[in-house]
Amino acid sequence: MGCLPPRNQPPETRREVDPIPQLITGGAGFIGSHLADRIVHGGDEVLILDDLSTGRRENVEHLLATGRARLVEGSTEDAELVDALMSQVDGCFHLASAVGVQLICERPLDSLLKNVRGSDVVIGAASHHDVRLVFASTSEIYGKDSVGKLHEESDRILGPPQVGRWTYANAKVFGEMVALGHAAEHGTRATVVRLFNTVGPRQTGAYGMVVPTFVRQALNGEELTVFGDGRQSRCFAHVSDVVAALVAVYASDEAVGEVFNVGTSMEITILELAQMVIERTESTSQIGFVPFDEAYAEGFEELGRRKPDTSALERLTGWRPQLTLEDAIDHMINYQGTTWGDALDEHGDHEEELSAVDAH
Repeated sequence: MGCLPPRNQPPETRREVDPIPQLITGGAGFIGSHLADRIVHGGDEVLILDDLSTGRRENVEHLLATGRARLVEGSTEDAELVDALMSQVDGCFHLASAVGVQLICERPLDSLLKNVRGSDVVIGAASHHDVRLVFASTSEIYGKDSVGKLHEESDRILGPPQVGRWTYANAKVFGEMVALGHAAEHGTRATVVRLFNTVGPRQTGAYGMVVPTFVRQALNGEELTVFGDGRQSRCFAHVSDVVAALVAVYASDEAVGEVFNVGTSMEITILELAQMVIERTESTSQIGFVPFDEAYAEGFEELGRRKPDTSALERLTGWRPQLTLEDAIDHMINYQGTTWGDALDEHGDHEEELSAVDAH
């Protein structure tokens, strides 16, 4: 199963040969770069494929300097490139994706095709080369289903296809079906993980991620902009815990052909989140409210709540979140205050979606 040892196996049992790298698509992005950190710091090597459209070279520059990471700038839609990279690895984490409700609503067709084509290419290449695959899906696939905790067999309740938001959910479901289809028909060692809201250092507010936006606004003494009435709720997991879940799933033979939610069950409203950020930054910022119909054009539809049931993952791997939302906010405050600042929103000034969409 590659150079990452099976869960609970001591480090001294690692292979005493040149390591075969792991491939991370989208590895220069928020979650991908933290996963690359985990792999390299564990003594393994990593190949990073990223088109740098939303990922940042700065996220992995420190890893490239170690000689155990290599960044390939390119697209997951490039079948020849993906095949060449897949032939060099024994594991792949497919994280590359067009994300953020704002981006999806502004360019629904482009986002749909990139996600569908990229997933088809990556999963097909992994199957062809017998590479262990973890496919990162999203809680968005559950759509409007917000009754209690969502488990892996929960029904999907989606809006009409002409509403741009649902293109992302459908594209990710396509990827899930392709991965699971290859697992069932060709024996591909594929696992699907549905990531709920993930937060932590290196996350930007450029495409609608609520926590880094609130932190930036609070540090700058600006009004924290809450869309709607702020009663919509989400559950936020620290990126370090999410990475630990990805590694645990990758190392489990029993996870092959299965689907797992990854997130935390600690629920908070967006208004409470804004208040928490103000408290932890010791900011004098106030909170302002903007109606959704003023913030977004046609194609946006807000969801009331989204809470994961992660019991399947916990039973299989023993994984449980170790860090809190307060930890994540504090780490983001430190990150923005020292190395990020206002410059991170390098893609331009965007109307951020402050209802807390998926952040992977």
